[in-house]
Amino acid sequence: MATRIRLQRHGRKDYAFYHIVVADNRAPRDGKFIERIGSYNPNTNPATVDLKFDRALYWLQVGAQPTDTMRNILSREGVCLKKHLLEGVKKGAFDEVVAEEKFQSWLESKKNGLQAVKEKEREVTREANKARFETEKEVNKARSEAIAKKIAEQHAAEQAETAPAEKEMTTVTPASTTAE
Repeated sequence: MATRIRLQRHGRKDYAFYHIVVADNRAPRDGKFIERIGSYNPNTNPATVDLKFDRALYWLQVGAQPTDTMRNILSREGVCLKKHLLEGVKKGAFDEVVAEEKFQSWLESKKNGLQAVKEKEREVTREANKARFETEKEVNKARSEAIAKKIAEQHAAEQAETAPAEKEMTTVTPASTTAE
């Protein structure tokens, strides 16, 4: 039986996430599978991969063929490197301790690289938020100045309207007192 390590699509339209499964080559994409070994969510930045490392390595060692996308994911997670190192141990190129040291050093550099990418993304987001806040402060300042100007104009117009009315009252008042 030819087995494949492949993605099984789930999720809604335009927001897919995938289960990583081992399935018979003849089974439909979203159909029957042998074992689910993880999940892949491309909607996050960077993409989230939750993988049962040991099971993926086992299936590669017994001959399961990954699809092209899965080969990229497994390489990124280090499963292909671990398989390669274990084959080197079987052939006698180096011993298991050296293979584990190589894998751990690769894993550490991978973790540091991923941390750097996340930190850069946070910094870009922080700068964008800061710029947006400064722009918003300028817009609010311009709005408050426009509102203050409008209120001042209304206040001046009210003063202009009440001033002639007061003059009329003062002229009318003496005339009414003389009539009495």
